[in-house]
Formats: sequence, structure tokens, C-alpha cells
Amino acid sequence: MDNHQIKLPDKSRETINPYLHYGNLLLSRLIWDFSPYSWVSRRRIRSWRNKLRGRKAIILCNGPSLNKVDFKALEKSEIFSFGLNKINLLFSKTPFRPSVIVSVNPYVMEQNAEFYNTTDLPLFLDSKGRKFIRFRKNVHFLHGTRGLRKFAKDCSFSIIEGTTVTFVAMQLAFHMGFTKVGLVGCDHSFATKGPANQIVSAGKMDKDHFDSRYFINGNTWQLPDLLASEIQYDTARNMFEENGRKLLNCTVGGMLEILERQPLEEFIDS
Repeated sequence: MDNHQIKLPDKSRETINPYLHYGNLLLSRLIWDFSPYSWVSRRRIRSWRNKLRGRKAIILCNGPSLNKVDFKALEKSEIFSFGLNKINLLFSKTPFRPSVIVSVNPYVMEQNAEFYNTTDLPLFLDSKGRKFIRFRKNVHFLHGTRGLRKFAKDCSFSIIEGTTVTFVAMQLAFHMGFTKVGLVGCDHSFATKGPANQIVSAGKMDKDHFDSRYFINGNTWQLPDLLASEIQYDTARNMFEENGRKLLNCTVGGMLEILERQPLEEFIDS
């Protein structure tokens, strides 16, 4: 089959040593804090804090339904937009460009490094991407940490990685001050089945993203954890609502029902 997935060898331990686990987290944090990239990135990210207070934003998720978005209308509206991961695969189909791009998965950053190293669009990338992406004026390195029911309102120190880059974009949208944020292309369903977070190797065609070339020919990627994603979306929705803001699902179709739905054209006009 064209989209055949190969499970990569499982190198995980049978038991988890909590001292080793949290010790590695602390060491990683200390190494990052003493890096010059950390201080410059933190200052750059802080400069975005509430910079766009009161405005609307769209998060461009990477599901197949993204191809149903009216990008001409979105471009005309001049609404701020967050592109995710390999959103640049869309660029040959439309002159529309997102306002910023967010990526935190090491596999994606490595695979898309050529684009990230040449684009002038503002990039918000996990600090693990330092191995692949040059630190330039448009690059903001984020420090990721964990916490299932946590949400970073200020992203200049750390963000919660979560299980999907969409959750990171939600935190950045809150950080920047947006009052109303809509998701498009968030299908919340995958044709490829398997255990959550399992690492697999891609086949010849990708049916789970807006472009059939997204993960192909041996690209390594992780299967989604849809349940954890829903918990994170619920956390984000509550945080937005507690602060008088709104998080909406403007996707055409899809399986995400935890967020209130609103057609994109209504979101743009409201």
C-alpha cells in the first residue's frame, strides 16, 4: 500500500527512573538557560506579549480539510494567521502566506530545515531545532516543558509542548493578546491507525495531511494522541474563556467537537 507505515524499533525502557527523568529535564533547562540563544529568544518572544491585543487570529492546522479554506478571502481579510509545521507545501497553490510559522516536533524541523533556513517569515520553533535551523533575526526559539493540564499565558520563559503543535500555537496566540482565535484544517482524525505517539516511517503517499507529500518515502513521524489533544484543547478553551476570550473551530467538517463551531466566513465578518 502507498501509505504503508513501518514501525521503528522500540528503544524505550521497561521501567522509568523518575530521578533520571526529572534530572534530565532539569539539566536540559539549565543548558538552555545559559545559552546565548535563550536570552535573545526570550527577549524577542517577550516583545510579542499582548502586541496584538483585541485582534482576531486564525490557526492553520494541517489536516486535509485545509484545502477547503478560501485563502483569497483570508488574505483579503488581513487576519493574523499561524501556519504550522510544513505549511510551506501550500505555497505553490496560493499566494497567501501566514503571518508566522510554528513548529516544535524535531522530526518536522529536521525535514523542513531547508525552508526554515531560507524564509523571512517569523518562526517560532522549539529549541531542539537549533541543530537544524540557523539563529537569525526572524527565529524565536521556544523552550518546551510538559504538563497535561498546564497552559503558558506568557511564552517567553517556557511553553507546554503538549501532543500537537496546534496547542503551542494556541498558547502563542494567547501570549500575543488575541481576543478571538479560530482553527481551520483541524480534522482531528487520521486514516493511519496505531498506538498514540508511536514512531513510524512514512510510505509513498500521505492521506492524513493537506498535501500528499507531507510525510513520505521514509519520513519519520509520530502517530497522534487524539485523547490528549482534546484534553489540551479543553484546557486552552477554558483559559481563553476565563480571560474573556474565545477559541473556535472554523474547520469544514472534521471530528473536533470540543470547541464551538463557527463558519470561517462568519469568523472573518464578525
